[in-house]
Amino acid sequence: MRVLLLLLLAVAQHGLAMELVTPNGKLQGAASLRSADIAVYKGIPYAVAPTGARRWTYAERHPGWQGVRNATRFSPACAQHPYPEGSFFARSSEPASEDCLYLNVWSSMPEDDALPVMVWIHGGALTRGSGSAATYDGTELAKKGVVLVTINYRLGVFGYMAHPELSAEVRSNSSGNYGTSDQIQALRWVKNNIAAFGGDPNNVTIFGESAGSWSVNHLVSSPEAEGLFHRAIGQSGGNFRKLPELKAGENSAESRGVALQQKLGSASLAAMRQLDAHELLQADDGRSYRAIVDGKFIPDQLYRMFERGQFNRVPVMLGYNAEEGTTLGALRMMPKSAQGYEATLQQRFGAAADEILRLYPSNDIRKSILALSSDAGFGWNMHYWATKSVQHGADAYMYYFTHQPLGAELGAFHAAEIVYAFNNVSYTPAFGSGPNPQLAREISDYWVTFATHGNPNGAAPGIWPAYSVEAKDYMEFGTPGSAQARGLMRDSYSVFERLYQQER
Repeated sequence: MRVLLLLLLAVAQHGLAMELVTPNGKLQGAASLRSADIAVYKGIPYAVAPTGARRWTYAERHPGWQGVRNATRFSPACAQHPYPEGSFFARSSEPASEDCLYLNVWSSMPEDDALPVMVWIHGGALTRGSGSAATYDGTELAKKGVVLVTINYRLGVFGYMAHPELSAEVRSNSSGNYGTSDQIQALRWVKNNIAAFGGDPNNVTIFGESAGSWSVNHLVSSPEAEGLFHRAIGQSGGNFRKLPELKAGENSAESRGVALQQKLGSASLAAMRQLDAHELLQADDGRSYRAIVDGKFIPDQLYRMFERGQFNRVPVMLGYNAEEGTTLGALRMMPKSAQGYEATLQQRFGAAADEILRLYPSNDIRKSILALSSDAGFGWNMHYWATKSVQHGADAYMYYFTHQPLGAELGAFHAAEIVYAFNNVSYTPAFGSGPNPQLAREISDYWVTFATHGNPNGAAPGIWPAYSVEAKDYMEFGTPGSAQARGLMRDSYSVFERLYQQER
């Protein structure tokens, strides 16, 4: 009986610890289902709901609430198209709404030490996803000594549409990039509130994959985000090719907004704001609205800003995967012969086709197509980012993920590394009991160490080499484990750099 009473008392005390006072108000959280030592606070509003007249306005700080807010359930995801049927990334639909600007926190709730903070920005082409996916559960990272935050931000037509009337509403004469403004407002919330969760507002790392990594790239570039984070991790995503412009060009962002208005048959922007969200999604093709050069959040083309050193110079850890294209359509477009492959290169690269063929030969078409897809679409962006960071005095570290968690057919596919970075392989049904859990422990250790010190090796010298423009040093994460190496894209990087300079 005495043992039972002590147990009930311990549970009660632990439950009381879940009620938390923050600058915005009181929260009632819960212990993580994976670990009683980690508290989880879900569905915390960080901005005013962007609904009604606030549709297509920049994020506005949430004023807080009275009483104790229940923070034990995730909020709806932001309004979005589902992944198409048959997509590798298709998942069961979750509730979605325009009222979606909420975040989630995992923490061990230390009483004395302020822990490093990691803020995860989900991917999904800026059109899909949420911060509540099971893959992003922050329990394991929190157990390693960080406060983990995941966020929602507006997507697609709601997050990135520009329009002349919208630009005229604000002093900056800009529109679009509302999703970027959400991300920045979430970082402001972290700065003002995270100490209540045991986090250090002066040691914040932003990290993301695919469009989440694009977003990290945008924030590193944005003067609006200056001082809100101190390190950055980019996983398979950068935007150093040409972005759409707000007003300039034949297909400017504002002109696309006007075209949507005409398609909807709306007389005015006010009428568009009164439309049901479903009507806008039906009219949106799911691809037209992405980040743009708006003059405010993204002042200029990112490649120009990085060339000039006009970016937030923080340590960066960057990388990509060996077979990104297997889950992005590359296998469906595989040429059936060497001649077909060479014709494809000729069509895509013109005068540079022979040079590309030497680097990606036709004697193994599948291997070459997948390597080309990864290097041209992802690797070049990450190397450009690392190169310009180092040239302007910011430390950079590169990784290359080659582990094949689901076998050789999918290889090291796009997004394969996420579950390893979160140390969640053992909780991912598709991975069974978790292939190579040691690799997951190792990668997540590096992520946490980088967030803590700005260096994946920590305070003492280690085996992960700093990035060198000439040597292109990196850490490979493969099936046996990690190993340092050099020369990643040493021959091909300059080829793509020349081609993309011509494109600009």
